[in-house]
Amino acid sequence: MDVALVTVGDELLAGDTENTNASWLGRQLTAAGVTVTRVLTVPDSESVIADAVSRYRDAFDAVIVTGGIGGTPDDVTKAGVARAFGRDLVVPDDVRAHLEAKAEQFAADNPELVDRYEMELDLDAWASVPEGGQALLTDESFAAGCVVDGVYVLPGIPEELEAMYESIADEFDGDRTAETIHTPAPEGALVGAVTTAREKFDVAVGSYPRKDDEPGRVKITGDDPAAVADATAWLRERIETE
Repeated sequence: MDVALVTVGDELLAGDTENTNASWLGRQLTAAGVTVTRVLTVPDSESVIADAVSRYRDAFDAVIVTGGIGGTPDDVTKAGVARAFGRDLVVPDDVRAHLEAKAEQFAADNPELVDRYEMELDLDAWASVPEGGQALLTDESFAAGCVVDGVYVLPGIPEELEAMYESIADEFDGDRTAETIHTPAPEGALVGAVTTAREKFDVAVGSYPRKDDEPGRVKITGDDPAAVADATAWLRERIETE
């Protein structure tokens, strides 16, 4: 299963916010045996989002788009995805009713906050999804995410993203498996063993240098668990390990 990630946000491109969502999703998907073969960051631009989703949705088994899905002016992620499919944004009655009840409960629990900031809640924006899409709702997020023909739209706030991903995690399942060897050896000392292991066992082998107090890593990845295990054992006999 090949997946592409599209992370949306001017703040990500400017370096104002670290793109932890891409890293977190990459780890979750890899652990599920899925191959992430694209990670693209785009600005808060409906047309740019639409272009990226249009190109990726037919090229990959699934696309995960994460970014603003609420009701502020720069939250254009759902609109961009709808545009990629040539569809309108619609507001399902049941989704709006669910979010309206949630907003009323929030106001009842936090009257001083609502009064102080004179909060204006755009329920239609929160509840909207591309026509034909399935809404995704969680306790952690006010706005609805959605799924449209293999394109998953999730929030940009990390806690909300993680909760919504967990609700659809079972839909991501692949055969990719990986093993990691920790080594104190410099990368230059690993070239011969890494090259031979790739050719001998038909697996992907990457070497990564030491970072801070952590040892270097050699990661062996493939679709055949037996080949990955054999390559790992072969490498352990030939490189220094920690």
